[in-house]
Amino acid sequence: MQSYLDNEYRIVSLPESSVPVKPIRAKTIIFSDQRSKELLNKVETIAPSNASVIVYGESGTGKELIAREIHLKSDRKNKTFLAVNCGALVENLAESELFGYEAGAFTGAVKSKPGLFETANGGTLFLDEVGELPLSLQVKLLRVIQEREVMRVGGRKPIPIDIRIISGTHVDLKRAVSENKFRLDLYYRLNVININILPIRERKGDILPLVDYFINSYSKKLITPKKVITDRARNALLNYSWPGNIREVENVIQYALLVSGSNSIDIEHLKFSGEDFISVNQDLDLLDEFENLLKRIFDKYDGNAFHIIEQKVVNAGFSKCWNNQVKTAKMLGLSRNVLRNLLSKYDLLPNKSLDENEVA
Repeated sequence: MQSYLDNEYRIVSLPESSVPVKPIRAKTIIFSDQRSKELLNKVETIAPSNASVIVYGESGTGKELIAREIHLKSDRKNKTFLAVNCGALVENLAESELFGYEAGAFTGAVKSKPGLFETANGGTLFLDEVGELPLSLQVKLLRVIQEREVMRVGGRKPIPIDIRIISGTHVDLKRAVSENKFRLDLYYRLNVININILPIRERKGDILPLVDYFINSYSKKLITPKKVITDRARNALLNYSWPGNIREVENVIQYALLVSGSNSIDIEHLKFSGEDFISVNQDLDLLDEFENLLKRIFDKYDGNAFHIIEQKVVNAGFSKCWNNQVKTAKMLGLSRNVLRNLLSKYDLLPNKSLDENEVA
């Protein structure tokens, strides 16, 4: 089953063959990998409470989407959900943006303006990249969380607020605390519950469903025929490390749809970045060459091919490891006893017994 967020940001389960009717860029969650489903279960468990949450994850993993899903499964679902990127706040304006200001508080403050905390009152405020907040602002944020009230810049009267705070970060806040870059007392206030979103390279079960989703989505947006992914391209997609996570999947598929002149997307249509792609491409080329070689061996040694291949693999591995049985067994993924039986079977054991000093 796949899941995605529709226009109302609801998680919707779909059969594998279904196509979302109204795909929305950057507002989609695909849950197919078992670890992603476990994450969703945790979201459903913690959502009804008002406890503060920190969502950890690399850039592009969907921290805001998880925060929004927590909001939608809480009693605040009919109230405001507001997201702010703390890393994008200009330091000398951040306080007025978050907490608001009164008319005349500074040059240009012609009239009073509520801040983001007031705007989200009754709902949920998502502080993305909270670790980027300057220490001077962290002190004021701590006070707001403790007192449940804000003081506008230039104001004299505190304003009560009722919001749930969800924070997002790609940095280790514990380490930031130890480096005096983040306040310990604020960390404890925010870190009542924490959620860790794995990068998609660690939840490979989501990669191809994401690819299929973006093919469906962008085929409609770009008015192009729906294209299929070749086996070589699928292997490349699964073996790439995806440093940009979901955003990069989206970009790669959009590009592939534009440059592919046929009804299929092959490996040459995938625009990956840097050395990682070169490594993936070379590995796939080697495997393709090996597969072709196997077919030739099967044709020539019909009925005896497996034993010939097995002997060559064991001999090549043993030679590469300088006749070290421990290292050879580890490289081939065999137990030492199994390797010794194979070496004996193909008369590859040295004349002398195993050197007692042989180490891994």
